[in-house]
Amino acid sequence: MTIEEVATAPRMKAADRREQILEAATAVFGAKTYVGTTTDEVARAAGVSQPYVVRLFGTKEKLFIAVIERAYARVIDEFRQALPGDVEGRKERMGAAYTSLLAERGMLPVIANSMSLGGEPVIGRVARAGFSDLWRFIRDEAGFSAEEAREFMAIGMLINTVIGLRLTGDYGNEVSATEVLDACFPDAVANVRTLLPDAGEPW
Repeated sequence: MTIEEVATAPRMKAADRREQILEAATAVFGAKTYVGTTTDEVARAAGVSQPYVVRLFGTKEKLFIAVIERAYARVIDEFRQALPGDVEGRKERMGAAYTSLLAERGMLPVIANSMSLGGEPVIGRVARAGFSDLWRFIRDEAGFSAEEAREFMAIGMLINTVIGLRLTGDYGNEVSATEVLDACFPDAVANVRTLLPDAGEPW
Protein backbone atom coordinates (compact mmCIF):
# COMPACT_ATOMS: atom_id res chain seq x y z
CA MET A 1 0.00 0.00 0.00
CA THR A 2 1.13 3.56 -0.58
CA ILE A 3 1.30 6.19 2.12
CA GLU A 4 -1.78 7.86 0.67
CA GLU A 5 -3.78 4.61 0.63
CA VAL A 6 -3.52 3.82 4.34
CA ALA A 7 -7.05 4.52 5.52
CA THR A 8 -8.02 5.89 8.90
CA ALA A 9 -8.31 2.79 11.01
CA PRO A 10 -11.46 1.67 12.83
CA ARG A 11 -11.27 0.43 16.41
CA MET A 12 -9.12 -2.70 16.62
CA LYS A 13 -7.06 -4.77 19.04
CA ALA A 14 -3.79 -3.29 20.27
CA ALA A 15 -1.73 -5.95 18.45
CA ASP A 16 -3.54 -5.23 15.19
CA ARG A 17 -3.11 -1.49 15.66
CA ARG A 18 0.60 -1.99 16.31
CA GLU A 19 0.94 -4.03 13.11
CA GLN A 20 -0.96 -1.36 11.17
CA ILE A 21 1.41 1.32 12.43
CA LEU A 22 4.45 -0.80 11.56
CA GLU A 23 3.09 -1.34 8.05
CA ALA A 24 2.52 2.39 7.61
CA ALA A 25 5.93 3.16 9.11
CA THR A 26 7.56 0.72 6.69
CA ALA A 27 6.02 2.59 3.78
CA VAL A 28 7.04 6.01 5.09
CA PHE A 29 10.57 5.04 6.16
CA GLY A 30 10.97 3.21 2.87
CA ALA A 31 10.08 6.36 0.98
CA LYS A 32 11.86 8.99 3.06
CA THR A 33 14.56 7.06 5.01
CA TYR A 34 15.06 7.12 8.75
CA VAL A 35 16.55 10.62 8.77
CA GLY A 36 13.82 12.12 6.59
CA THR A 37 10.82 10.67 8.42
CA THR A 38 8.91 12.04 11.41
CA THR A 39 6.60 10.18 13.78
CA ASP A 40 3.87 12.63 12.77
CA GLU A 41 4.11 11.45 9.15
CA VAL A 42 3.90 7.84 10.29
CA ALA A 43 0.87 8.64 12.45
CA ARG A 44 -0.93 10.33 9.54
CA ALA A 45 -0.16 7.37 7.27
CA ALA A 46 -1.50 4.94 9.88
CA GLY A 47 -4.61 7.02 10.63
CA VAL A 48 -3.75 7.47 14.30
CA SER A 49 -2.53 10.34 16.45
CA GLN A 50 1.16 11.16 16.83
CA PRO A 51 0.95 10.87 20.64
CA TYR A 52 -0.45 7.36 20.18
CA VAL A 53 2.56 6.35 18.08
CA VAL A 54 4.91 7.79 20.70
CA ARG A 55 3.01 6.08 23.52
CA LEU A 56 3.25 2.74 21.70
CA PHE A 57 6.87 2.90 20.51
CA GLY A 58 8.51 5.71 22.50
CA THR A 59 10.88 7.37 20.05
CA LYS A 60 11.39 7.47 16.30
CA GLU A 61 14.52 5.40 16.80
CA LYS A 62 12.60 2.67 18.63
CA LEU A 63 9.91 2.72 15.96
CA PHE A 64 12.50 2.32 13.20
CA ILE A 65 14.13 -0.53 15.10
CA ALA A 66 10.77 -2.29 15.31
CA VAL A 67 10.34 -1.74 11.57
CA ILE A 68 13.71 -3.19 10.58
CA GLU A 69 13.40 -6.12 12.99
CA ARG A 70 10.02 -6.90 11.44
CA ALA A 71 11.51 -6.57 7.94
CA TYR A 72 14.41 -8.95 8.56
CA ALA A 73 12.05 -11.43 10.23
CA ARG A 74 9.73 -11.26 7.20
CA VAL A 75 12.60 -11.98 4.82
CA ILE A 76 13.71 -15.02 6.79
CA ASP A 77 10.13 -16.25 7.13
CA GLU A 78 9.58 -15.96 3.36
CA PHE A 79 12.86 -17.76 2.70
CA ARG A 80 11.94 -20.52 5.15
CA GLN A 81 8.60 -21.09 3.43
CA ALA A 82 10.43 -21.35 0.10
CA LEU A 83 12.85 -24.07 1.25
CA PRO A 84 10.75 -27.25 0.80
CA GLY A 85 11.38 -28.84 -2.57
CA ASP A 86 14.33 -29.98 -4.62
CA VAL A 87 17.70 -28.56 -3.58
CA GLU A 88 18.55 -27.51 -7.13
CA GLY A 89 15.62 -25.11 -7.23
CA ARG A 90 15.99 -23.55 -3.78
CA LYS A 91 17.88 -20.46 -5.03
CA GLU A 92 15.17 -19.67 -7.57
CA ARG A 93 12.40 -20.23 -5.01
CA MET A 94 14.12 -18.03 -2.44
CA GLY A 95 14.74 -15.36 -5.08
CA ALA A 96 11.04 -15.38 -5.94
CA ALA A 97 10.23 -15.14 -2.22
CA TYR A 98 12.46 -12.07 -1.90
CA THR A 99 10.82 -10.45 -4.91
CA SER A 100 7.38 -11.16 -3.42
CA LEU A 101 8.25 -8.79 -0.56
CA LEU A 102 7.87 -5.92 -3.04
CA ALA A 103 4.13 -6.30 -2.49
CA GLU A 104 4.54 -4.40 0.79
CA ARG A 105 5.75 -0.91 -0.01
CA GLY A 106 8.95 0.04 1.75
CA MET A 107 9.86 -3.47 2.98
CA LEU A 108 13.09 -3.82 1.00
CA PRO A 109 14.06 -0.11 1.10
CA VAL A 110 14.02 -0.07 4.92
CA ILE A 111 16.41 -3.02 4.95
CA ALA A 112 18.72 -1.18 2.56
CA ASN A 113 18.42 1.99 4.67
CA SER A 114 19.30 0.07 7.83
CA MET A 115 22.50 -1.11 6.17
CA SER A 116 23.59 2.48 5.63
CA LEU A 117 23.21 3.29 9.33
CA GLY A 118 25.96 1.13 10.76
CA GLY A 119 27.46 4.15 12.50
CA GLU A 120 24.31 4.72 14.55
CA PRO A 121 25.00 3.19 17.99
CA VAL A 122 21.67 1.42 18.50
CA ILE A 123 20.26 1.12 14.98
CA GLY A 124 23.62 -0.08 13.68
CA ARG A 125 23.74 -2.86 16.25
CA VAL A 126 20.21 -4.02 15.40
CA ALA A 127 20.90 -3.86 11.65
CA ARG A 128 24.08 -5.89 12.04
CA ALA A 129 22.19 -8.49 14.05
CA GLY A 130 19.50 -8.69 11.35
CA PHE A 131 22.09 -9.05 8.61
CA SER A 132 23.92 -11.72 10.61
CA ASP A 133 20.69 -13.65 11.18
CA LEU A 134 19.99 -13.50 7.45
CA TRP A 135 23.46 -14.71 6.53
CA ARG A 136 23.35 -17.54 9.06
CA PHE A 137 19.92 -18.63 7.80
CA ILE A 138 21.21 -18.78 4.22
CA ARG A 139 24.33 -20.68 5.26
CA ASP A 140 22.97 -23.01 7.93
CA GLU A 141 19.26 -23.58 7.33
CA ALA A 142 19.17 -23.11 3.55
CA GLY A 143 22.51 -24.91 3.20
CA PHE A 144 24.24 -22.51 0.82
CA SER A 145 28.01 -22.63 0.57
CA ALA A 146 29.86 -19.41 1.42
CA GLU A 147 30.29 -18.74 -2.30
CA GLU A 148 26.61 -19.41 -3.03
CA ALA A 149 25.57 -17.19 -0.12
CA ARG A 150 27.83 -14.38 -1.35
CA GLU A 151 26.34 -14.55 -4.84
CA PHE A 152 22.77 -14.77 -3.56
CA MET A 153 23.20 -11.82 -1.19
CA ALA A 154 24.90 -9.78 -3.91
CA ILE A 155 21.89 -10.22 -6.19
CA GLY A 156 19.64 -9.13 -3.32
CA MET A 157 21.70 -5.99 -2.84
CA LEU A 158 21.48 -5.27 -6.57
CA ILE A 159 17.70 -5.62 -6.38
CA ASN A 160 17.68 -3.16 -3.47
CA THR A 161 19.70 -0.73 -5.59
CA VAL A 162 17.22 -1.02 -8.47
CA ILE A 163 14.38 -0.29 -6.04
CA GLY A 164 16.17 2.62 -4.38
CA LEU A 165 17.04 4.24 -7.69
CA ARG A 166 13.50 3.71 -9.02
CA LEU A 167 14.72 2.46 -12.37
CA THR A 168 11.33 1.07 -13.40
CA GLY A 169 10.35 4.10 -15.47
CA ASP A 170 13.51 3.81 -17.57
CA TYR A 171 12.80 0.23 -18.59
CA GLY A 172 12.70 -0.04 -22.39
CA ASN A 173 14.04 3.50 -22.80
CA GLU A 174 17.50 3.30 -21.25
CA VAL A 175 19.85 0.42 -22.02
CA SER A 176 21.44 0.03 -18.58
CA ALA A 177 18.12 0.14 -16.74
CA THR A 178 16.58 -2.38 -19.13
CA GLU A 179 19.51 -4.76 -18.83
CA VAL A 180 19.72 -4.63 -15.04
CA LEU A 181 15.96 -5.15 -14.60
CA ASP A 182 16.06 -8.11 -16.99
CA ALA A 183 19.06 -9.52 -15.11
CA CYS A 184 17.44 -9.12 -11.68
CA PHE A 185 13.97 -10.34 -12.67
CA PRO A 186 14.44 -12.62 -15.70
CA ASP A 187 11.01 -14.24 -15.39
CA ALA A 188 9.05 -11.51 -13.65
CA VAL A 189 9.90 -8.10 -15.10
CA ALA A 190 6.32 -7.28 -16.08
CA ASN A 191 4.96 -8.17 -12.65
CA VAL A 192 7.76 -6.42 -10.78
CA ARG A 193 7.25 -3.23 -12.77
CA THR A 194 3.68 -3.05 -11.44
CA LEU A 195 5.05 -3.18 -7.87
CA LEU A 196 8.00 -0.79 -8.14
CA PRO A 197 7.40 2.97 -7.99
CA ASP A 198 8.45 5.37 -10.72
CA ALA A 199 10.90 8.15 -9.92
CA GLY A 200 8.18 10.74 -9.32
CA GLU A 201 5.76 8.50 -7.44
CA PRO A 202 5.44 9.14 -3.70
CA TRP A 203 5.62 6.16 -1.35
